[in-house]
Amino acid sequence: MRRKIQKELLSTGLYLLCVLVISWLLVHFVIQRTEVSQSSMESTLSNGDQLFVDKLSYRFKEPQRFDIIVFPLRGAADTYYIKRIIGVPGETVQIGQDGSIYIDGERLEESYGREVIDPQHRGLAAEPIQLDEDEYFVMGDNRNNSTDSRSARVGNIRRNELIGRAWVRIWPFAKFRVL
Repeated sequence: MRRKIQKELLSTGLYLLCVLVISWLLVHFVIQRTEVSQSSMESTLSNGDQLFVDKLSYRFKEPQRFDIIVFPLRGAADTYYIKRIIGVPGETVQIGQDGSIYIDGERLEESYGREVIDPQHRGLAAEPIQLDEDEYFVMGDNRNNSTDSRSARVGNIRRNELIGRAWVRIWPFAKFRVL
């Protein structure tokens, strides 16, 4: 009887250890839950939305234009930004006086921006920005109310700074969807 109890305790302990190890691996290498704070991604994402971030796919493929990514704000512990990739490595990005985004001199056709960019919000992108081979230019969808690559505080995002790609909005449940 005593041997059976010891065997059951060992079995339960190993089971719990496996669950903890798998959970740790998932959270650190595969998926992360995050909450949107602020309105810089309106109307795609709203303040208080809960997301799952896919931390695995960028290990196998390169980030693409228009992906929504999560990255840490440099110099601010536990502060993460959620923005959309606009410029990819090797490109030149500029925002014209008309509020249009230009990639390598060509107007970018996109429908994610909530409004036309006000000329006073062109920031660093008022002049052409040449992206290095590992840099991305990111912007919030709420273009006139977003601190993003146009700001020296954020600047261009390096590939190794990306935590992952916003994958699924899980809350509020009525707005549940794959992003």
